[in-house]
Amino acid sequence: MKEARLYKTSASGHIDCFLCEFRCRIADGKRGVCGVRENMGGTLFTLVYGRLIAEHADPIEKKPLFHFQPGSSSYSIATVGCNFRCLHCQNSEISQMPRDQKRILGEEVSAEDVVSEAVETGCSSISYTYTEPTIFFEFAYDTALLAREKGLKNVFVTNGYMTPECLDEMRGLLDAANVDIKSFSETFYKKVCGATLAPVLKSVERMRSLGIWVEITTLVIPGMNDKDDELKAIAKWIAATDRAMPWHISAFHPAYKLHDVPPTPRETIERAREIGLAEGLRYVYTGNIPGEKGESTFCYKCGKLLIERYGFAVKKNDIRDSACPYCASFIDGVDL
Repeated sequence: MKEARLYKTSASGHIDCFLCEFRCRIADGKRGVCGVRENMGGTLFTLVYGRLIAEHADPIEKKPLFHFQPGSSSYSIATVGCNFRCLHCQNSEISQMPRDQKRILGEEVSAEDVVSEAVETGCSSISYTYTEPTIFFEFAYDTALLAREKGLKNVFVTNGYMTPECLDEMRGLLDAANVDIKSFSETFYKKVCGATLAPVLKSVERMRSLGIWVEITTLVIPGMNDKDDELKAIAKWIAATDRAMPWHISAFHPAYKLHDVPPTPRETIERAREIGLAEGLRYVYTGNIPGEKGESTFCYKCGKLLIERYGFAVKKNDIRDSACPYCASFIDGVDL
């Protein structure tokens, strides 16, 4: 255990945690919504510091990030726990472990170990992913500091529910983030995720103000967030924020508590991509459908193929000095 950050203790012994937007008030002996931060006699402890449940060297495209060091590898880590309770969670066995199984598992690893492994495996970055990285913020922060010293980038794959205070703590350390906008409906967020939408949108805006490269992902679930009006609303918001911010649209497969919902049809994903492009987005990608045109990067000006992908593999990258070699248009991203 390690003392947590971003909290205050009241005179009554309650703790106000301001790590994420749930801003839990935690009584002595109790835990926050995430299930991994506990009030012990007026001190808040993180129960997952350095207790990794997953470590892998992944393609950065798996995060997914398509405009951030394409073709590179990212050393990916996670602890158990999450502050959301998504009915469709793809990693529920680890994200919901503290709630569903009432236990916290993980191998004891130091921040130095993680950075060393990242360097030895030839990774260009460290990704805090698989579960919600905000809930293991302290370990992510300490690792990110060391990673920066070794010239590695830092990436969050996140639900975007961290507080402005949390993001400010990561100022200068976090280089990129893929943020889920799971729906554009507060009703969906409440019923399916146990959260709200507005703080997620504010987090995206704050990340961008801090110079963090941001890409957006939406998992499209049949009958729940797949209507044209909702997809158009998401695309409109992205375009109004920055039409150069990539949008990844992924297909749902039955998982966790939504095994009775069918997989997303290919046609729905393709239609969502068309909606995004029609709203003026420069880069719209389709996930979970290998071999589709939506996997690759095209110049938004001349339409030429620039980065050809198959699944998570980059087959070719013709971008030179962040520009299209055919029309010289600037192509948005980091280390393209």
